[in-house]
Amino acid sequence: MARVFITGSADGLGQLAARLLVKEGHGVVLHARNARRAAEALAAVAGAETVVAGDLSSIADTKQLAEAVNKLGPFDAVIHNAAIGYREARRIETTDGLPQVFAVNSLAPYILTCLINPPKRLVYISSGLHRSGDLTLKDLTWEQRAWSGYSAYADSKLHNVILAFAVARKWKGVYSNALEPGWVATKMGGAGAPDSLEDAPKTQVWLATSNDKEALVSGKYFYHKKPKTFLTEAADAGIQDRFLTACAMLSGVAFPEM
Repeated sequence: MARVFITGSADGLGQLAARLLVKEGHGVVLHARNARRAAEALAAVAGAETVVAGDLSSIADTKQLAEAVNKLGPFDAVIHNAAIGYREARRIETTDGLPQVFAVNSLAPYILTCLINPPKRLVYISSGLHRSGDLTLKDLTWEQRAWSGYSAYADSKLHNVILAFAVARKWKGVYSNALEPGWVATKMGGAGAPDSLEDAPKTQVWLATSNDKEALVSGKYFYHKKPKTFLTEAADAGIQDRFLTACAMLSGVAFPEM
């Protein structure tokens, strides 16, 4: 059985994945942004080992979260699930002066990837909207562009694919993949979302735990346990390195070579 840490598992797809993992007999550590949400998360997922709290919109909190996770380790897999949506009508800044969408969806997974002791498997939750993301990476923090919550979210989901593929290229001993769960009726997706909510958490659980040969791969993009086409430029080493360099500069955390 595997031991898995899931970011953003107080509700939504993270919670559904946690419940599925526990049902299958795996060890699960949950994450929520504060103590109140952490208590709610632990109450909602019977059988989870424990929960750690940390606000992913804060660079300092994200670093402290990585330390807390390492104290609980080792882990067989980390599922980078936490994200906020695309409905922000304005550029909401974090305590670090960054757009909240970028801080939580893009920079926090980078910091946690760098600082959590590398597991055997890394899973990054992306979206079909990543295909609309900005490949130039010229204005990651939205200081020059007119704000668009939709575009900021699409950018962040592209960043998740870029990061997954960068890790796959640089860390040969780790299976690192990205996926889209589909447009489903979570708090983020909305009540009218057309895809299957039951199927939405299955691919991340499969990538985190399965010994199927189809799951023991790296640098791939999935939808419902099947490979799916992605924005091919995300696999470009130059684009990946530019993204890693930018995140290192913004966070003060260098990407570790293995």
